[in-house]
Amino acid sequence: MACKNGAGSLASDFEGKTSMDPSYRPKKLKTTDTEVKSTDLNYKHESRVLVLYTGGTIGMRIHDGDPSYRPKKLKTTDTELKSTDLNYKRESRVLVLYTGGTIGMRIHGGVYTPEPNFLVNELRKLSIFHDQEYLDKHSICYGGQTPTPWMQSPLCMPLSKEKKNVIYCVYEYEPLLDSCNMTMDDWARIASDIKTYYEDFDGFVILHGTDTMAYTASALSFMFENLGKPIILTGSQIPIFEIRSDGRDNLLGALIMAGNYCIPEVMIFFNNKLLRGNRSIKFDSSSFDAFHSPNFPPLAVLETKIHVHWDEIFTSNTTQKCTLYTNLCPSVGLLRLFPSVTTATVRQFLAPPLKGMVLESYGAGNAPDSREDLMQVFSEATKRGVLLLNTTQCHRGSVNPSYATGKALTDAGVIPGSDMTPEAALTKLAFVIGREDWSLEQKRKKLSQNIRGELKTARTESLVSDFKLIDSLGKLMKISSKEEMQTLKDAIFPSLMCTAAQNGDLAVLQKIRKAGGHIGMVDYSGRSPLHIACGKGHFHIVQYLLQHGAPVHVRDNNGRSPLYEVVKLKHLDIIRLLVQTGAHLVLPPYKLGSELCMSAAQDDVDSLKAWALSGANLSQSDYDGRTALHVAASHGHQDSVEFLLEQGVSVTAEDRFGYTPLKEATAKGHREISKLISDSVKPTVGTSTSTDT
Repeated sequence: MACKNGAGSLASDFEGKTSMDPSYRPKKLKTTDTEVKSTDLNYKHESRVLVLYTGGTIGMRIHDGDPSYRPKKLKTTDTELKSTDLNYKRESRVLVLYTGGTIGMRIHGGVYTPEPNFLVNELRKLSIFHDQEYLDKHSICYGGQTPTPWMQSPLCMPLSKEKKNVIYCVYEYEPLLDSCNMTMDDWARIASDIKTYYEDFDGFVILHGTDTMAYTASALSFMFENLGKPIILTGSQIPIFEIRSDGRDNLLGALIMAGNYCIPEVMIFFNNKLLRGNRSIKFDSSSFDAFHSPNFPPLAVLETKIHVHWDEIFTSNTTQKCTLYTNLCPSVGLLRLFPSVTTATVRQFLAPPLKGMVLESYGAGNAPDSREDLMQVFSEATKRGVLLLNTTQCHRGSVNPSYATGKALTDAGVIPGSDMTPEAALTKLAFVIGREDWSLEQKRKKLSQNIRGELKTARTESLVSDFKLIDSLGKLMKISSKEEMQTLKDAIFPSLMCTAAQNGDLAVLQKIRKAGGHIGMVDYSGRSPLHIACGKGHFHIVQYLLQHGAPVHVRDNNGRSPLYEVVKLKHLDIIRLLVQTGAHLVLPPYKLGSELCMSAAQDDVDSLKAWALSGANLSQSDYDGRTALHVAASHGHQDSVEFLLEQGVSVTAEDRFGYTPLKEATAKGHREISKLISDSVKPTVGTSTSTDT
């Protein structure tokens, strides 16, 4: 996991862009700039989570609100963590982005204020957040720099029931913000930072103030398309370091879920519940149970056991990579209907530069149909291209245009918003209007469609009893209730789906899925149907699984991803499909180097091609500093040497004994190989190339 110099380059790229919000203050994200490398065999039990701390009640503040947005700096650690034991397979990697909020505040002058460079040092003192004994088994070295107060080594959670140590880095923004001061530009900055480190971590946590957390979660959910990893926002009502605090449980739960469960959504974790971000609202200003999801069940509940409702997980169902769209339109608003609202008020509200408005109407989406003047104002606005989205003022329920008072709004061009929350409706409107590649008609359609799980759609209820095997087992075990049948399904379906994938039986796989089997279920060894299908080379099964949302980033109990499985078997067509979907290798650098050297030693060019196609760095060395080119040159394997040279593998790299590939070939008397390597070195003006280096 290499995160070097990420803050500087990212900040400069982002700060050059035009602000969407005149109040946006550019931010600096404090990161660890850390490279976490495991050299052992335990990567199979690791996952990585990025925690983004944005501020709010959880520990952050921004000065002067919207008009005075200041660019932010992201503080990183610039640390390299290398494992020297056998525990890489028992780790996962999480990035925590600390934006501010109550969770990291301290009392100064009798009031809570954010405390920069404070959170990480305090977390390190708490055994539930940091296992120093585990890190003592690792070699920590800083990237050639003198550590600053925020350039700390990563933190490590103790081993959990999920049999993984969550290794996490906390990158802190400067300045920290109270979430009331969050702007759309802040949302875009957070999203851009996550995208920058997307392949380096298994999951991401954002520490954020509670007041606008639901807005940020909703916005991020729309900005990320085809998301493949968890992004979890959390915070607290009381600072984490006080005797009584909900912050400890919230941060622990967020880290556990981000590091152990591949749920590809933007979520909020609060009070032991994992909620879909764009379905959540801040329900209570002082209770620990501050967030509710009024129209959608929790995705997971943490009790004595962790219960994940896999059938509720939203998946992209595509073979496209995760992409990011940060262009949000700030010219949107939210208007709540009330009795006797004047036409002049509404007309003024809808006047330019407004491009979109969320209308909070009565009950099931109703408005006074007797107010022809009001309907005329709405109709005029929609004809000008203003997008109007109708939502209900009620916490529960949805817009139903079957009432005459609701139909009047639809006839005026107002788009029914189903059961979207105000936060989701507003951020979706900003996102849709910001998509300049969509026509006005496309934008209207997208607003009424479920694009990120933000609104209710008709769904076919899966009937477990329709699957004869489950029905027979249920009768044999005298199971009759829906809950008991669900438990039986959860126990049986993973093995059945993996067996169908192994046999290449698409018909059975389809039947199990329609009966309620989730495509991402794993068996006792942590292997998903995608693992099995990749291992058997069943292209049609892999394609079907990916098209129905199979997660490509899940690793089994041995730390192997589906991509690793198929690379070892050299199925190039499946490798292309997985990479197209966003899969990437997660291997300790030295293990990758050893794999490449082994392929070169066997003159297995097809294997080297598979590694190259998967995105592997073919110049990666093993524990002796030897690259695949060193090994191929030493063994006289001309085909491998030619391929590696074509791929641009370094010919000047020295192993720990001081040998280059050319020296290896020369020492072993492989003249043809020596000539190939020598000819590949292009001399520069004023220099000559020596063949005895």
